[in-house]
Formats: sequence, C-alpha cells, structure tokens
Amino acid sequence: MDLINEKELYELVNKISVTYFQKPFIDDVRFNHRLRTTGGRYIPVKRLIELNPKYAMEMGQNEFIGIIKHELCHYHLHIEGKGYRHRDKDFRELLKRTGSPRFCSPLPSEEKNYKHVYRCKKCDQVYERKRRINIQKYRCGKCKGALKYVSID
Repeated sequence: MDLINEKELYELVNKISVTYFQKPFIDDVRFNHRLRTTGGRYIPVKRLIELNPKYAMEMGQNEFIGIIKHELCHYHLHIEGKGYRHRDKDFRELLKRTGSPRFCSPLPSEEKNYKHVYRCKKCDQVYERKRRINIQKYRCGKCKGALKYVSID
C-alpha cells in the first residue's frame, strides 16, 4: 500500500468508521513517523488518532485497516463515555464485534534485530537482546540460573 496524504487518510478512517461502527469519524487523524513499536495510538485529550506510516508501507492494507479499526474502538468508546482502555470489558467486546485485532503484528523491518546474545549457565536458555544487560543484576527467567554473554551478531 502506498503512503496516502492526510485528506485521503481521513476519508479512509471515516469510511471504516461508518462501515464497521455505523458512526462518522469527526475528529483528527494523522501519520506519526516517530511511532516505533506500535501501529497506532488514540490520544483521548486531543481526540486524535495517530497511525504509524511504516505499517501502511510494509504490512499491507488488511493489517493497516485492522489497526485503524482498533484505534476507532478506543475513539468511539471514549466519546460514548464507556470503557475505552485495553483492560475494559466494553473495549474487548467491541473488538470482537468489529473483528478488530487486539495487537498488531511486528514490523518485518524491526524483527530479529538482535545484537546481543545471552545464555543461561544452568539450563542453556538463550536470550537475544537489542541492548546489553547487566548479567550481575538479571537471572534466567526459566530456572533463575546465572547468565553469560555469548556474542554480538
């Protein structure tokens, strides 16, 4: 999917809102290029939906529409004064009714970008990390054994 401009993005979000929620989307939506670990977010104070443009470019239309539907669940429940947070029952029920994903898939460009590898001395469990960790402070999550640094990729 090619990156679309702000007006086309608003029209897409409004179309999805009317189709799945039978309500118009009347507030703001925009791309936020600084989002890294999430497909989108809803900011209740500003009534603003921000979407990660990388998902539109890398993941395809179905994944991007799923992210929009997820953020619209937050949006419509917030406007109605119902529970719009992830832990709320209203939110989880609306996700199911609209076929929206609970989480977005990781970006292919961000996957398996590990630089540091640690191994448990006791059970040989492997931990891959982007950042270095203090092996004096952290233990194996499986058996509580000591960790050792293996390599940098």
